[in-house]
Amino acid sequence: MKYFNYILLLVISTTFFTCGPYSFTGAETGDAKTFQVNYFQNNAILIEPGLDRDFTLALQDLITNQTNLSLVNSNGDLVYEGEITEYRISPTTATANNTAAQNRLTIRVNVRFYNKKKEEDDFEQSFSFYYDYAGSQQLVGSQKDTAIAEIFERLTQDIFNASLAKW
Repeated sequence: MKYFNYILLLVISTTFFTCGPYSFTGAETGDAKTFQVNYFQNNAILIEPGLDRDFTLALQDLITNQTNLSLVNSNGDLVYEGEITEYRISPTTATANNTAAQNRLTIRVNVRFYNKKKEEDDFEQSFSFYYDYAGSQQLVGSQKDTAIAEIFERLTQDIFNASLAKW
């Protein structure tokens, strides 16, 4: 029993000391302790009310949930800013009657990322994703909420991967 306790202590110690700081999301925050997400203005030609606020909050939530960084309003070690540049609904396929069989909502954001601790990681990049829905449906209510949520999930994850996961 005495040897079992020593072996157990050795296994536990080795596990904690060899793993070190590891993130299951693959995020590499370096020396950064804080981040800020500046308000993303909606500069798209077609304006969807509240889209700018909802996107800013979605990006803040994702980074908060996938890192141990603290959200601040100013002087963050990592800074995200940009604008929504496109909100577009377009037909993707047509029927024999020249009506849309399927429509696509596309949202594009331009992101500027600044890492005050490691400036070589700074970038400006455009991210875009879409949601397809039946041409016979209107993009309103829960259909619109589902579309925007799915697009935001993909956009925010792509931004996270580009800035912190380096994927």
